[in-house]
Amino acid sequence: MTVLEETTGEPTGEPTDARGRVAELHDIRAQAVAGPSEKATKAQHAKGKLTARERIELLLDPGSFQEVEQLRRHRATGFGLEAKKPYTDGVITGWGTVEGRTVFLYAHDFRIFGGALGEAHATKIHKIMDMAIAAGAPLVSLNDGAGARIQEGVSALAGYGGIFQRNTKASGVIPQISVMLGPCAGGAAYSPALTDFVFMVRETSQMFITGPDVVKAVTGEEITQNGLGGADVHAETSGVCHFAYDDEETCIAEVRYLLSLLPQNNRENPPRTECSDPADRRSDVLLDLVPADGNRPYDMTKVIEEIVDDGEYLEVHERWARNIICALARIDGQVVGIVANQPQVLAGVLDIEASEKAARFVQMCDAFNVPIVTFLDVPGFLPGVDQEHGGIIRHGAKLLYAYCNATVPRISLILRKAYGGAYIVMDSQSIGADLTYAWPTNEIAVMGAEGAANVIFRPEAEDPEAMRARMVKEYKSELMHPYYAAERGLVDDVIDPAETREVLVKSLAMLQSKHADLPSRKHGNPPQ
Repeated sequence: MTVLEETTGEPTGEPTDARGRVAELHDIRAQAVAGPSEKATKAQHAKGKLTARERIELLLDPGSFQEVEQLRRHRATGFGLEAKKPYTDGVITGWGTVEGRTVFLYAHDFRIFGGALGEAHATKIHKIMDMAIAAGAPLVSLNDGAGARIQEGVSALAGYGGIFQRNTKASGVIPQISVMLGPCAGGAAYSPALTDFVFMVRETSQMFITGPDVVKAVTGEEITQNGLGGADVHAETSGVCHFAYDDEETCIAEVRYLLSLLPQNNRENPPRTECSDPADRRSDVLLDLVPADGNRPYDMTKVIEEIVDDGEYLEVHERWARNIICALARIDGQVVGIVANQPQVLAGVLDIEASEKAARFVQMCDAFNVPIVTFLDVPGFLPGVDQEHGGIIRHGAKLLYAYCNATVPRISLILRKAYGGAYIVMDSQSIGADLTYAWPTNEIAVMGAEGAANVIFRPEAEDPEAMRARMVKEYKSELMHPYYAAERGLVDDVIDPAETREVLVKSLAMLQSKHADLPSRKHGNPPQ
């Protein structure tokens, strides 16, 4: 038997036979799995963080993990690196299964070089990303690293370039999920930004381009790491983070749930499940959930819960741009993407952030063959100098472009208000929705009756108030009655709200074999 030297991992003597060689291999593997030391593991746990292998165990099905390049070690010299050459080089790569389906992953091991990226470290990540793309399976990154390995200089920076290139190559081809479980600073933050979904854990994970010390030196502003780039900041303010949780266990469990709603790649459909929720279930409660009075708010999430299977859905970007809802759910076992205005927040108007949020979600659904169901109750775009100067025109055009470019099945449902350009942008029939339905409470118009009356109002009338009231009434009766759009073929049917689930189930079944081709081109040039 060969004994390994503790600090370098080098064998202290040569084995003499095959059994000795195998014993040596087991010793080396045991050291690689154990990590640098028990002290380092305790330090990781003391920060409220799990080790890389503990995270992998939570993510993957038991016993399914197959590690790649476990025995990889760096070849750098200088600054003491030649005396410290641990196995794995600070990143664990491989594949396994989640609910029986293949998933590739890499996980930074903060106990080794602080999870910092060096040349060998980066090469391992490049390899597993290439394998994921070739195999057509999702890639999950469990991020807990201190950025580029300074001792290796520009070689480390080049490693990030290779990751970014592969993130872009894989975009829209396989699902990419970034799970932030520690610090992520500088250029390293751009890899998560290129992926489809970003998860963060409060208190222990941060993302920023320049840290608090640099911010203070340049601007004089003092701020903590969490205040600058913590989970809540990115979930509520910047929109960088799609999901934020209090602990790693919950976070990783939700990653597993998200994977269950996504296909393996862009050539497959999302997995369909058996559904015990009746397809023809009536929802009479919907008649009371949505007030006929357009000025009264309500919670759109309650509507979604009534329609989707068992009331279950996964909201994306729940705490950012809350005036619009983006969620993944199932209807009769089929995964759908839901885009819905939220009347409880800013009356459900579209603004810059809501447009960006929904556009990105629509693009993701289209890339991965997820049908899109849109629930409309939108009074228009948010007016204001800040919105106009901030570029609401080009940002709103992002959502318009995303819908127009989407070839997946698209169904829109108008619950109540649908005014002006916002109605057109929110997947109206005129921009390519396959089916458009409306409830009897719908109001489809260029603008609200009161606003229209202000435009066409004649102040020279003998009784201005009476004239204005009459014009409001006429506008509503002639141009905003529930069947005006249906009479002109702009709505396919006006339906009983209680039958919405059944109508959607039948419509999705019909559209299941939809095929649409875009014009031949290298790629579009979407508004930025």
